[in-house]
Amino acid sequence: MNFQQYSEVFRKKALAATFSEDEIIYCLDYAKPIIEKGLPVVYNTTHLAALVGYRKVYLKKAVLYTSYFYRRFVISKRNGKPRTISEPLPSLKEIQIWILKNILENIPVSKFAKAYLAKKDVRDNVRYHIGKPIVLKLDIKDFFGSITQQSVQQIFLNANYSSNIANLFSKLCTLRGTLPQGASTSPYLSNLFMNKFDEVVGSYAIKEKIRYTRYADDLTFSGNFNPDNVIEFVETEIEKIGLRLNLSKTAVMRQNSRQFVTGIVVNEKMQVPKKDRQNLRLEMHFIQKFGLENHLRQVKNNKANYLPHIIGRINFFITINPDDEEFVSYKKYLIETYVNENLT
Repeated sequence: MNFQQYSEVFRKKALAATFSEDEIIYCLDYAKPIIEKGLPVVYNTTHLAALVGYRKVYLKKAVLYTSYFYRRFVISKRNGKPRTISEPLPSLKEIQIWILKNILENIPVSKFAKAYLAKKDVRDNVRYHIGKPIVLKLDIKDFFGSITQQSVQQIFLNANYSSNIANLFSKLCTLRGTLPQGASTSPYLSNLFMNKFDEVVGSYAIKEKIRYTRYADDLTFSGNFNPDNVIEFVETEIEKIGLRLNLSKTAVMRQNSRQFVTGIVVNEKMQVPKKDRQNLRLEMHFIQKFGLENHLRQVKNNKANYLPHIIGRINFFITINPDDEEFVSYKKYLIETYVNENLT
């Protein structure tokens, strides 16, 4: 619906509700720039409650007592260190998904951002850096936890929502003043927060004939350049937006050594590291020889999510190389032998 159509429908309903002409003009002036961005108009908390299907009192409680609307649990990172996940309760999650689908995903992100986007996967980040003389990897420290509620509010203000509504949205999407790991809206909000940074760094990279992409908190640069100059530039720019680099994770990789981008080898072509392939191949050997239950008993693994986890690892390998018949056959075996068996 364009603004002209919206204006006609709104005016008819507003007159029926005995709005004055001044009130109608005020509302339409507010709505016009939002509609022109392709976003839904939200006038106040009562209006949002009607749009998301929850009572106004629920929304107020969700922003006043936010911590009660999340459950926290810990998972292990790939390096074995703990990561705390704050998952919203189903009701708040439903509201966040509405915000994500109706508002956030209709706001464009920088072309240099490669994570958390529909119809994109890790290959869209990796392919820019294959066969380059130098690959520089930088990591942002405490990425989600450093993006504040005030910064999130500014994103909604930039979308032309009122200060009250922008504040309401920002509080529905944050926990203890920052983006929570586990909220549906956090990934896309992080991309929007990084928009200006990505464009500044991307323009610098283009000028210097360097490839630049950002995959969540991983910044990757490739080409023929002086890494120290890039690091200095990025440090300066990232501090302007209140973030910091985790310098202990900085990696400068040259062609005479393994070059990794988001866990994928890029020296000559896109491929999963040999060690990861060998480890998974060995696991599948034992599963096929002794059976899944015996294998888990032997390695003393009692995790209930082992099967979906190993299928997920195989899917990742297949994503990188869809024609890998070996790992395609592993996935088929697990699904036919264990997944389908449990469904019958």
